[in-house]
Amino acid sequence: MSGTAAAKPSKGGVDVKAALRQRAAEVEAHLADCLKDRDIPERLLASMEYSLHAGGKRLRPVLLLTFARLFAGTGTGLGKRVLPFAAALELIHTYSLIHDDLPAMDDDDLRRGKPSNHKKFDEATAILAGDGLLTEAFTLMLSCADDGAIPAERVARAARAVAVAAGAGGMVGGQALDMEYTAKQGVSFEELRGMHAMKTGALITVACVAGAVLAGAGLPDVHRAREFGAAVGQAFQIADDILDVTSDTETLGKPAGSDERQGKTTYPSLLGLDKSRRMAHERAAEAVSNLTPYTGAEADFLRALARYIVERVN
Repeated sequence: MSGTAAAKPSKGGVDVKAALRQRAAEVEAHLADCLKDRDIPERLLASMEYSLHAGGKRLRPVLLLTFARLFAGTGTGLGKRVLPFAAALELIHTYSLIHDDLPAMDDDDLRRGKPSNHKKFDEATAILAGDGLLTEAFTLMLSCADDGAIPAERVARAARAVAVAAGAGGMVGGQALDMEYTAKQGVSFEELRGMHAMKTGALITVACVAGAVLAGAGLPDVHRAREFGAAVGQAFQIADDILDVTSDTETLGKPAGSDERQGKTTYPSLLGLDKSRRMAHERAAEAVSNLTPYTGAEADFLRALARYIVERVN
């Protein structure tokens, strides 16, 4: 296994929480310095790093690294070479959280157990921090083609896919629909699913796709990566909706019950908790089914991760 040691097996197979922490630590090490020496004004840099280093699962970069290693094979060193691209996904995700928390959006004062960026700094700085993280992400992604580290054609394809996923037809469009649907009566299941496929699912899906593309995977493998990501993305969102109802603010690190207070349509509000839980497990199983052709530590970790996503407590 290249770059990251295999997860220790437990009675249930992969110790997924330990493996996720281990892989996330690799991302953290790269994130620690990725904004240095960029001539960013001091207060803006402090705001960007405040949210970027606030913790989190680092799910999206871990997915990219894992799929890259799955398709590149062991001993290639590709994991190290795609780290800037993986880190870029965390910059984009962090920017989206900063903007989502703003008073004009979800108006949340707490994120990952700490004051939201606009509460720690101010609204204007928070907006600019999000803008800065988004644009710096593309600098990181494109740097993967420097000195032929990864073929430029692969980097361009992967970066274009990220741009689409993060843009108006993906994550940004999903947030627009989320605002439109808030406090709206009669939002259908298909509308809810479509909105979350854009807002949450698009960036999770493209993490899987980009990892496959950067590794030079063929079209059938890229398709399976996409299907895995789409199913995991929906399972992740359903689990989030359930936790907003069943968990508490201290455990979540963000205000519990905020969906109901804001009048948001969620999977539990449409389907009830029991049916939502069944659907989350069904989507996780669907994700795992796309990994049937693959063996080894990377595939085993992905299988365990899909199941963990619907069983987590935060």
